[in-house]
This record gives sequence, structure tokens and C-alpha cells, in this order.
Amino acid sequence: MSNSVLDVLMYLFETYAEHDETTDHAVLRQELLRAGFRAPEVDRALVWLEDLNRDPEHPFPTIPGEYSMRLYSPLELSRLDAACRGYLIYLEHTGILSPLSREIVIDRLMALGAGEIDVEQVKWVALMVLFSQSGQENAFARMEDLVFEENTGLVH
Repeated sequence: MSNSVLDVLMYLFETYAEHDETTDHAVLRQELLRAGFRAPEVDRALVWLEDLNRDPEHPFPTIPGEYSMRLYSPLELSRLDAACRGYLIYLEHTGILSPLSREIVIDRLMALGAGEIDVEQVKWVALMVLFSQSGQENAFARMEDLVFEENTGLVH
């Protein structure tokens, strides 16, 4: 079975998000391996989760201001195409992401280690980031609607 780190994270999110109990990483690792995920992706996913929760109060040395403008690095531009960057702007302008959450989402997208990132990956990472932050229940619910909405192809 060939899976990406995001596949492991999505499985974890869908399987364990409703549980309040914290599972030991060794036990969780074994369960993921039994589920068919490969060890390198499982290990990277567990590190990804640890880094997501490393310092929720101060994840970055400076926090972007409300009216700050985001400039992307060449590496970020190579991995986040115009559609992804546009979607991040959309999430921020609709109030789902704050400037700080946007930065955490970008950080976690870059930490996936994959090649080019698509909008579906942005949606899932944003959902996971909002889930991990306290006080973001409304933003999480709105993001959850965006992730799980069915595209009917109808224009409103």
C-alpha cells in the first residue's frame, strides 16, 4: 500500500478525532501499521502532529497582524500553486482562518514533504489545524462543511 503522510493524517483524523483520550504514540504507530500504512509515512505523520501542537500559544516568533500581507517564498510558490494560494486567501477573507492560523496551515502544508499541493490538501490541513486550536469551534465547523460538501456541479 502506497500512502502519503496526508493519507495517514486523514485516517487518524477520521478515526480518532472523536476520542478525547490521548493514545500513546507507540500504540498508535502499531495500529496504523496494522491498518496497512508504511512505517516511514506513519513516523512522519506522528512527527507532523507533534509539530502541530508544539507551542499553541506562540507557534512563531512573531504573529502576523490583521492587515499584514503574505509574501510567499520561492519554495512555497513552487509547492502552492495559484489555486492553493487563492483558496488560503478565500479562507482568510471569510473569517475561517486568522492570519496566525493561515501561517500554521502553510507551515503544516510545507511539512507534508510532498511535491505540489492541491486545494483538497489545503482543505484537510486547514481542518486539522483548526481542530487542534482551542476557541476555533465555529471556524472548524465552517471548514468541515467546506471539506465534506458535495460538489453537485450546479451553479447558484
